[in-house]
Amino acid sequence: MAAASQTRVAHLLRQLQRAACQCPTHSHTYSQAPGLSPSGKTTDYAFEMAVSNIRYGPGVTKEVGMDLKNMGAKNVCLMTDKNLAQLPPVQVAMDSLVKNGIPFTVYDNVRVEPTDASFMEAIEFAQKGAFDAYVAVGGGSTMDTCKAANLYTSSPHSDFLDYVSAPIGKGKPVSVPLKPLIAVPTTAGTGSETTGVAIFDYEHLKVKTGIASRAIKPTLGLIDPLHTLHMPARVVANSGFDVLCHALESYTALPYHLRSPCPSNPITRPAYQGSNPISDIWAVHALRIVAKYLKRAVRNPDDLEARSHMHLASAFAGIGFGNAGVHLCHGMSYPISGLVKTYKAKDYNVDHPLVPHGLSVVLTSPAVFTFTAQMFPERHLETAEILGADTRTARIQDAGPVLADTLRKFLFDLDVDDGLAAVGYSKADIPALVKGTLPQERVTKLAPRPQSEEDLTALFEASMKLY
Repeated sequence: MAAASQTRVAHLLRQLQRAACQCPTHSHTYSQAPGLSPSGKTTDYAFEMAVSNIRYGPGVTKEVGMDLKNMGAKNVCLMTDKNLAQLPPVQVAMDSLVKNGIPFTVYDNVRVEPTDASFMEAIEFAQKGAFDAYVAVGGGSTMDTCKAANLYTSSPHSDFLDYVSAPIGKGKPVSVPLKPLIAVPTTAGTGSETTGVAIFDYEHLKVKTGIASRAIKPTLGLIDPLHTLHMPARVVANSGFDVLCHALESYTALPYHLRSPCPSNPITRPAYQGSNPISDIWAVHALRIVAKYLKRAVRNPDDLEARSHMHLASAFAGIGFGNAGVHLCHGMSYPISGLVKTYKAKDYNVDHPLVPHGLSVVLTSPAVFTFTAQMFPERHLETAEILGADTRTARIQDAGPVLADTLRKFLFDLDVDDGLAAVGYSKADIPALVKGTLPQERVTKLAPRPQSEEDLTALFEASMKLY
């Protein structure tokens, strides 16, 4: 990259490091007792772990028919997308349903990177079908679509925006019982088989948002590593970047006892609660697996060991972030995906422009962790070390740049596009990207460091070029 542009980025990152606001509203005081503030309980004092049941093993998809039989299912909806409908993972699932005498209907119109319109179409299909159980075979798009179909079919009088996260929707708690949902993930990325989150593009505002409630998490996740052998290289890489950022963001998120407000009723405690001692364990473990196996999984499609480990890492990180949450990489990624112009990612067989979710998340990671590192420098250095950095002589105040450089090298080694400019954005798009990030409070408020519109502008600018 040109020297002037490098200097500009370095200057921006230095500004981001320095610009922490020290006013009482924004400065976090880490000395206060957990959950207590001078005015009483304004921050939370508890956290909760909610995870789907998970079954792991090569070929475990063959058990799905027996599971549904054991549940007494008589009318099942199997959801997938047009590509996967032709591939072995769906065939194996259907064979198991047939063998166990389970009547089922296939819905294969899931959109990769779903929209509110594609969610609505699936919901309408599910409402007409009066199903008593669901099976989702696919990546995050399929699992999330299926969660939404199950939710709104179980709550037929609700308006679509009732359960969508505020400020875009009303963010109402889910109090209706849902039908059983078995998730069979075919990518090693979203961890959606473990979480109560469903993400979609809200087309009216050109922004990604979602539904987040423990109530919508799958009943069971069947993690079958054989399915990962059908993933093309770029799908493996981009899915893996989602795992990487899930782990990094949940581990560096605002601690749960500093998150406010303190819920007046446990039903309103958010699924994304802030970093906590249990999520931390899963996040760090997932990060170690990513460091060891992601490059191998991308480079060799037949490396079942590497792809199996990444499939598990996806679930591990899902358990971590599903209860801790993510922050700025994800918050900023939603407009990056939502405002896509003409970019079409390699290895994705879709008929619309697409910046895959994992790619949109990871492109801002060097800038984001430079910005957040001053709040928890030890954690940022620890993650840099796990990802291969030699931190023996690193100073604590250099934690951000050390992690950022480690991430840049990792991405460069995996042939990642050179920043937002390479996926079709320019400086002129930054105001729209910032505007699309502002409503993502569900995640941005979990960043360990608050951010102004100027901070977000500088972060997007610093992410235009990576190398």
